[in-house]
Amino acid sequence: MTFNSVKEKFIFYNFPVVLFSLIPFFLITGPFLSDLSISLIGLLFLIYCFKEKNFSYFKNKYFYFFLIFWGYLIFNTLINNFNIDSLKISFFYFRYGVFVIAIVALLNVDDKFIKYFFYCIFICFSVLIVDGFYQYFVGENIFGFKSGSNYRVSSFFGDEQILGGYLSRLWPMFFGLSIFIFKQKNKLFFLFILIFILSEALIFLSGDRAAFFYINLSAVFVILFSQKLLKLRLFTLLSSILLFIIISFINPTAKERVFDQTLAQMNLVEKNEEAKQNKEGQVFIFTKGHHEIYISAYKMFLDNKILGVGVKNFRNICSDPRYYVDDKEVCSTHPHNTYLQILTETGTIGFLFLLTTLIYFCKYVFKHLMLKFKGKYYFSDFEICVLSGIAIYLWPFVPTGNVFSNWLNVALILNLPFLIWSRKSNKT
Repeated sequence: MTFNSVKEKFIFYNFPVVLFSLIPFFLITGPFLSDLSISLIGLLFLIYCFKEKNFSYFKNKYFYFFLIFWGYLIFNTLINNFNIDSLKISFFYFRYGVFVIAIVALLNVDDKFIKYFFYCIFICFSVLIVDGFYQYFVGENIFGFKSGSNYRVSSFFGDEQILGGYLSRLWPMFFGLSIFIFKQKNKLFFLFILIFILSEALIFLSGDRAAFFYINLSAVFVILFSQKLLKLRLFTLLSSILLFIIISFINPTAKERVFDQTLAQMNLVEKNEEAKQNKEGQVFIFTKGHHEIYISAYKMFLDNKILGVGVKNFRNICSDPRYYVDDKEVCSTHPHNTYLQILTETGTIGFLFLLTTLIYFCKYVFKHLMLKFKGKYYFSDFEICVLSGIAIYLWPFVPTGNVFSNWLNVALILNLPFLIWSRKSNKT
């Protein structure tokens, strides 16, 4: 990207860089500002491309793959249980792909703004840690917000209960960027180590069991595949586990939520009234509610194997008696599992895109592992950290949010520009 004037540089570089750097703050406020930011960044980049008549940025296999998927979403929406909500989601899904290409292009102009983005995450994590622990001990956060549950910490997220989801999804990128920026350890780096440990403990206190699993999954990924981060990541993990144990002795409610209640809801132990009311001897997938939704979604897929029921249509179709479980309506806004939702709403054809992504991911991770045995590495440690953040989205066996949620999609795609840019830089 080249700019002919200061004004042009401000519009097409400085302003998008500011928007991008502030996304960690915007994600705390909800989906609107973060989604608006990536939309504006993508729109300004498209205007620049049309102005310069240069579309070479889009000529790569990843974007072509994305375009085919985007085209399929629109096609599926138009011919399959058409509604305006589905069309809006499918049509404007294009913005995610353009955003990723735009940030890669901006990084190629000047990658110094990585530090701005990093320090924004650092400030967000620091504020959430202080506020989250304050809420844990006092019962309300610094603004007087109370958690929606007695045994969960939510900080500024309030009743949404996504504090753990926010921290666990941005943690791998935060950790990787700290390694990338601070190649030589200094006093400030050790402050970041403390932030890492405390944020892992806060995920535990948030009571978000999926987030707790995610942070440990990403930890195992980094420990197994990194070149020089094994000791550091093992230290932060073990330190946070020690903190979990101490917290559990002081106040066992967090432990009961993450471990005891999980086992009870799966009907593996008889711990509460909910478990006593469950079918004798039947083990549930995560909880009775999740189990029933999964069965309903699978029934729906069997009736719509090729195209599914259409984007965002699970909520509209689940009230059909054909998809009742034990003669009872089981409805939700989505099936609460990425793989089941893609199968149910986009069918086998849509699922092939997700499966291809998973296979492609596993192929290169396996290649990296094979090279590691020979003392060589395909990915840098920074890239391994970013990949660990992507791995939590590709892991199939965990309850998830809505695949087409703006908030979740923004949190996911933040990883992609860094990975693509780093791979290109290493090749160069």
